[in-house]
Amino acid sequence: MAILAGFMVPHPPLIIPDVGRGQEEAIRDTIQSYKSVAEEIGRLQPETIVLLSPHQTMYADYFHISPGRSARGDFGQFGAPQARMEVSYDTAFAERLGAEAGARGIQAGSLGERERKLDHGTMVPLYFVNQYWTEYRLVRVGLSGFPLTAHYRLGQCIREAAQALDRRAVIIASGDLSHRLKEDGPYGYREEGPAYDARIMDVMARAAFGELLEFSEDFCEKAAECGHRSFTILAGALDRTAVEAQKLSYEGPFGVGYGVCRYKALGPDGARDFLEQHEEKEKARLRTLREREDPYVRLARLTIQEYVRTGRQIEIPQGLPPELYSSRAGAFVSLKEDGRLRGCIGTIQAVRGSLAEEIVSNAVSACSQDPRFSPVEAWEVERLTVSVDVLGETEPIASPEDLDVARYGVIVTKGAKRGLLLPNLEGVDTVEQQIAIAKQKAGIREHEAVALERFEVVRHH
Repeated sequence: MAILAGFMVPHPPLIIPDVGRGQEEAIRDTIQSYKSVAEEIGRLQPETIVLLSPHQTMYADYFHISPGRSARGDFGQFGAPQARMEVSYDTAFAERLGAEAGARGIQAGSLGERERKLDHGTMVPLYFVNQYWTEYRLVRVGLSGFPLTAHYRLGQCIREAAQALDRRAVIIASGDLSHRLKEDGPYGYREEGPAYDARIMDVMARAAFGELLEFSEDFCEKAAECGHRSFTILAGALDRTAVEAQKLSYEGPFGVGYGVCRYKALGPDGARDFLEQHEEKEKARLRTLREREDPYVRLARLTIQEYVRTGRQIEIPQGLPPELYSSRAGAFVSLKEDGRLRGCIGTIQAVRGSLAEEIVSNAVSACSQDPRFSPVEAWEVERLTVSVDVLGETEPIASPEDLDVARYGVIVTKGAKRGLLLPNLEGVDTVEQQIAIAKQKAGIREHEAVALERFEVVRHH
């Protein structure tokens, strides 16, 4: 067997009557859709339910699969400890999923559990399912900081595990949509909020799963969405599968979007190989970018290729523009993969004998020593987008009014603590954001006064 069906559902705790105490009446369409989903799962009688939750253990570089034979949880943190449940885990499926992921080079498994209790992203869907079907075992999977493509690949591993174990399985992608739909909502309002919800509901209603991979990280972050990675894993589990898709409902009365869709698996369909299609387009895009890279970026890329392959730093090559040999300046090398930052290291002022040496040294550090990321691996190198920022002279400024996020980078200083943020960064729209992020990088508290400096950069692509 394989995946019989998949479901996109939200997880507002107040949809549980003991929690909502009447507020749930405002999302009556969502409740009716949930009941329809649960009834269908009852008809399918799956042996295994794979549930993807943004609120279970999550790591930047690891997919966590809940270990053990069982778990329990309640809604005590939402004022309803009497609303509780217990589940049995499908241990064989969890082990097989970890093995399938490992065979594909995906970091996933049952290590590092921080909270054994069931999270509300898991319990809300199961509250409805348990009214119609309880003879299942659960596989509970968390999300990660990996790119969307890795989440799609994990979905493919779920499909392979179901087939290998001959399981009747359904997959539930738990996730709210934007949290920025209303000024009085939990995160306030941003125009990206309703824009995200309209776009994601269109994509999911059409089961156009390849388009999930085209949402930028910046757009998703500004929309404050919750479930996009869950939905992408669901898409991967239905890879190369014809589906009957149905949008059941969408509501957002509390400033958070709640969408419900169902997908009935109809059989193989090789044309729905969305990840392969996406990667072919991405390869073509990256080839075009590499053809246009200037000598500064080509030097950084050559450095990364050699260091990742051999562990050695290259000698400065011949044939570079003269200024790379003769000038000195601070420089930052930034790496992105699938639109997400993958490494960024630099120097505020020159510390090497030439700008070329500065770029080579910082390129090595960006791909191997950024503490926020694991070292770049060989298979990733061709997927990287590389940029080099050469810093101009810094100058002290009297106030934030002397900054412009598009033109100037900022340096904040408090005693021995110093933090820098480059200009014209995706997702940084205001001077206040720019200063706050620079303070955070330096370990300076947000309310503390700092000395400010600004600088301009020449950005090389």
